[in-house]
Amino acid sequence: MNVLIVDDNDEAAELLEQALASHGYATRRVSTGGAALRELPGATLVLLALGLPDLAGHEVCRRIRESSSVPVIVMSDDGSELDRVLALHMGADDIVRRPDGHYELLARIQALMRRSASCAVCAARRATHTGTGAVRDAEHAPPPTRTVVTQALRVGELRLDPAARLVLLGGREVRVTRREFDLLAALVANPGVVLERRDIISRVWGENWFGSTRTIDVHVGSLRGKLGCPEWIQTVRGVGYKLTAPGPRAD
Repeated sequence: MNVLIVDDNDEAAELLEQALASHGYATRRVSTGGAALRELPGATLVLLALGLPDLAGHEVCRRIRESSSVPVIVMSDDGSELDRVLALHMGADDIVRRPDGHYELLARIQALMRRSASCAVCAARRATHTGTGAVRDAEHAPPPTRTVVTQALRVGELRLDPAARLVLLGGREVRVTRREFDLLAALVANPGVVLERRDIISRVWGENWFGSTRTIDVHVGSLRGKLGCPEWIQTVRGVGYKLTAPGPRAD
């Protein structure tokens, strides 16, 4: 596994490199946001400090998410809840506070990579069940492969293609982060059904997630904004969330 460390604190970054190397991880280190974006190809995990000399860590995370679903763990030097929430909103998968020990960070890396691998396996199984594997293998296959998959996950004008991890609303693509896609897929697969918060955490973040459940609210808020209508995802107070197609709007 190739870990890209983005941190301008040389002393902290060197200690982190040593800890990762001792556990068998290959690392690359850069000290600016611009360098991180250039070195992103080939990385299987990004450890991102928020305080960088050229770009804010939140902005770096946002730009990473524009082109990649690589797991990102943000390293925060202060206790600002707003910074942590914003990082999650911009697409971070997890956050660790410094100067917490490296053992916790290593445990979080392992848990995150397990979840990522599990998501990939589930997506492959869904693709197999819908016949996408056979279509992809056939050179003469007709192009509607993606359509077949999106029809399997459809509510109103909202369609999800699990194999391509694509969201379409009214035929137009909606750009979402990896976690937002997993959350939306869980809701679309159960239209009209209330999913409890602990069930969402287990499905999207995994059973080993020990972060705040406020993470769900942040991702739901972001999805509502991207879908253009808060009625898509309804809050069931004290229980969780459910997805329903909005009714026709009065002129």
